[in-house]
Amino acid sequence: MSAGGATRTADGDAGTTRLDGRVERGNRTRRLVLRRTVDIASVEGLEALSVGRLATELELSKSGVFALFGSKQELQLATVREAARIYTEKVIKPAAELPFGVGRLWRLCELWLEYSRGRVFPGGCFFYEVIAEFDARSGPVHDAVVGAQRDWTALVERTVAEARDAGELRADTDIPQLAFEIVALMETANVVSVLHDEETAYRRARVGITARLRSAAVTPSEVPQVPEAPEAPQVP
Repeated sequence: MSAGGATRTADGDAGTTRLDGRVERGNRTRRLVLRRTVDIASVEGLEALSVGRLATELELSKSGVFALFGSKQELQLATVREAARIYTEKVIKPAAELPFGVGRLWRLCELWLEYSRGRVFPGGCFFYEVIAEFDARSGPVHDAVVGAQRDWTALVERTVAEARDAGELRADTDIPQLAFEIVALMETANVVSVLHDEETAYRRARVGITARLRSAAVTPSEVPQVPEAPEAPQVP
């Protein structure tokens, strides 16, 4: 009994190890695929994703890639979720480390602008691209994109409200309006920079956001100043 039991235990452990190994390989492959899909979608849109293309570019089997997602729609949805995860790590979590107030609001804006300027996704802001692609459509992917946009707007509004409640923004601050203007300045900087392949727009957005925050702040001097732009070199 004891020997047989030992054999069964060993076989069970081996089977578990093999299963764990397959799961981990599958997880690694999934992460590899999604890292590529978010990059593609940020430039070409979610409709540019296909199992065949990913299998070819990543030197994987079509059946293996398909098994990870099951359909093009699920691949698109998984890509949106992965982009949201990366976005949260790069923008939302670092800003949340600061206490409520104008400092946190400004930091959130700075992190977003750097996320776009630094091309975390090669096409600039991932969500700007896919919102334009799916804004007039319907279905699960549209709903996922809408949900991500609503969550972001709600976060900016909440951060503005927290700054007001902390006594750092005027009590009569129109929270949705201020949040709308801040987001508009950031998104405009993103699209202009991507379109023209230049970074001047990010400074313009910072100047605009600073001016708007100073006009709403109880103590305008608490809003960080944007350094003056360097003078253009003189042409001899």
